[in-house]
Formats: sequence, C-alpha cells, structure tokens
Amino acid sequence: MSNNEKKDTHKSKIGGQALFEGVMMRGIGKEAMAVRKKDGSIHIEVKEVPANKWYQKTLFVRGVFNFVLQMKNGYNYLMRSMEVSGFLDEEEDDKKKEKKIETTETAETTETVETTIPDESEAVEEAAKDKKALDTFIGIIGMVLGVGLSVLLFMFVPNWVASTLNGLVEADLERFHSLIAGVIRILLFVGYMWVVSFMKEIRMTYEYHGAEHKTIAAYEAGEELNPDDVENVKKYPRFHPRCGTSFIFIVLAISILVYSILPIRPSNIVGYVDSLFGVEVSLGLANVIRTFLQILFLPVLVSISYEIIKLAGRYDRNIIMRIVSAPGLALQRLTTFEPNERQLQVAVSAMLPVIPQNKEEDKW
Repeated sequence: MSNNEKKDTHKSKIGGQALFEGVMMRGIGKEAMAVRKKDGSIHIEVKEVPANKWYQKTLFVRGVFNFVLQMKNGYNYLMRSMEVSGFLDEEEDDKKKEKKIETTETAETTETVETTIPDESEAVEEAAKDKKALDTFIGIIGMVLGVGLSVLLFMFVPNWVASTLNGLVEADLERFHSLIAGVIRILLFVGYMWVVSFMKEIRMTYEYHGAEHKTIAAYEAGEELNPDDVENVKKYPRFHPRCGTSFIFIVLAISILVYSILPIRPSNIVGYVDSLFGVEVSLGLANVIRTFLQILFLPVLVSISYEIIKLAGRYDRNIIMRIVSAPGLALQRLTTFEPNERQLQVAVSAMLPVIPQNKEEDKW
C-alpha cells in the first residue's frame, strides 16, 4: 500500500480475549481461537455464532446478559487453549512422574495383584468419562470458591475497613462510607492485578492481551493483516478503550456513585432492622447485609458500565469519553505487556477468520 493511498479506517465491533498461549476473537457471526502449540505451529478453530437475541441488543438490558455469556464463553476458550497448547499435558506428565517416584519408593512393600480387564477399550472410555466428570466437578468447585473469595475481598472487606475506620477516628465518616469503601475496592483491584502480573503464566497472558489490542487497532486503522508479516501491527498501542480492564474499572467507579445514593449505609441498616423487626444487629452483621444488597445491585452497575464502555469505544475522540476512558487505559499498563512477534502472529491468525467480507456489517 502506497503512502498516498487512503486506508479504510473504521470502528470495529470485533472484540477479543487473551488465552493461554493464544487469542480468541469474536466478530459478526463468527468467532475464532488461535493457539501456539508446543511444536511451534498455530492451531486455529473457527465456529459460527448465532445472531444476538433481543436481550443482547436492548439498551441497559444487554449488558448483564452479554457479560455473563462472555464470561462463560471466555472460560471455555481458556480451558480449551490450555488443552491445545499442551499445558495440561505437562501437568499430567508431572503427576505421572510424581506417581512413578512414589511407586518406586514403595516397591519393596507393595504386593502386586493381577486383574483381568474384559474389554480394554470399554475401560478406557469409562475412565475418560470419569476424568471428564471429575474435571467438571473441580471446575465448578473452583469457580464457586473464586466467586466467594472475590465477594469477600472486593465487597465485604472494603465495607468492614470503612466501618472500622469510622470507629477509630473522632470525625463522623459515615456519610463518606461508600467513597472510602469504593477507593479501597479500587486499590485492592489494582494491587491484585499488579501482584499476579509477576506470575510467569499471567505475564504471558498479558502479553497476548497486548497482541489482541494491537491487532484490533491495526485492523481498525485499515492495515493489511498477515500472520507471516506483523511489522505493521507492532506500531499500534497495546491499550484499547473497549478493554475488559477498563470495563471493570468503570464498574468500580460507578459503584461509588450508586452506593452513595442508595440508603444502605451500615448505620441505616441497623436502624431499619431495629424498626422493622425490633432486633439489634452488630455493625459486622450490618456490613454483611450491606454486601448482600450490593450484590443485588450488581446487574444495575454492569448495565450502566456496559453502555459507557460502548460509548467510549465508539467516540474515543470525544473529550468527555477520553476523560472517562483515561483511568481504564492507564490501568491497562498492568494488564497488558508488549507482545513479541510470535504472539502477534497468533493474534492476527485469530483475527482473520472473523473479518466479514462486507466490512459495512462490522461498523458501528
């Protein structure tokens, strides 16, 4: 393409997600996953996606449904990428090595018992089913524990710290409870993102996150995408206003405003319970009740934040939207790292299958 030739720039609807040694891209009617395998090759999977239902397109309704569906879809792709990349095989090999060592150490005291398996293929199939069921069960348990830990760390703890702080100082900080808890919540989130970035696997995923953003930015700028030559993709920023990191930050920021308006401060809850049921509750229990009420209002926060992130992606040159996007873009310095050429190749490989033939379908 000559320097004088005008590029076909546009705002795209295509979004993506960093995976383990890979990237997933979702476009209009298609989504694709590209993963770097242990042998160096790039494995690509493409599948059709159904058209959005009414509840995925309706303003202030679509946010909740799309968020839940994207979380579910993203988790499935993440597990699939770990399988394709060979990471799960490495874990299995490590377990086999450990088991072999244990068997060798106890060989002198182990009695060998011969058993007859009537049908080897049937036994293997049954074992595979049992393993799949066990993996599913472990995944569910892990998800439940993860959600529970998130609620404790990012919702209850900030409320408890804000109440404790109010009791330690002479000034009445009760009216600033939501602000204090919100700031603590943001600090915990930022701290968590920073700490996990030192883990080898997480850092690698953050590099693929940067590759995903650069690829989408290059496509929106009208660049020609070729996995064999990604020089033109390298120059684009690794930050994007439609990033999930920015979305989470907006949720946290909006929560401060919404929870400040709602009359659910701990002292209010104590008064409500006393007047309605004639029961005195401790400040700790009041914070538990407050956390539960905040969870009930999460869909409202997600809906508002979803519409804001959509506007930020569409009107990224607008001064108001740039101000709104600034904190989230700054936070992406923790959740994205500069990718190498091999990672950019993977991101471009995931992008190409989801680009529609008619680019007009992909414009805002």
